[in-house]
Amino acid sequence: MQENDGFRPLDRQECLRLLTKVPVGRVVYTRQALPTVLPVNFSLDTDSSVLLCTSAASDLVRAIDGAVVAFEVDEFDAVDRSGWSVIVTGRATVVTDPAEHARLTRTGPRPWAATHDGIFVRIEPEILTGRQLAGGRTLYGVDAS
Repeated sequence: MQENDGFRPLDRQECLRLLTKVPVGRVVYTRQALPTVLPVNFSLDTDSSVLLCTSAASDLVRAIDGAVVAFEVDEFDAVDRSGWSVIVTGRATVVTDPAEHARLTRTGPRPWAATHDGIFVRIEPEILTGRQLAGGRTLYGVDAS
């Protein structure tokens, strides 16, 4: 893409601010050697890591614990052809410390589906990128007019 292609890169602070604006993101991981995308609710922890809460028996936990994953959130206005996207890339780990689990039970995300064995998964942001789409262009940088 050209330097002036309708996209504006977002700095780290702006990416973190935008991560708090939406309740659902998508975790991207490998399942049976194939890329998989799963929408999940989440929250941002005080150390800027992404937190997921799910059942300990979920396929997601088995697939991502200890793996490098991507996590993406976005917001778009199709009429104005504008919006933004933030991607967090980092290692996902199950929170095993009892004190940390207790804290996250009070302050962390709540699973949308009822579960009696909820666990937390933390994604540490090793790479944090974002970009904002200026109005009047498509997602591929092609002029909409």
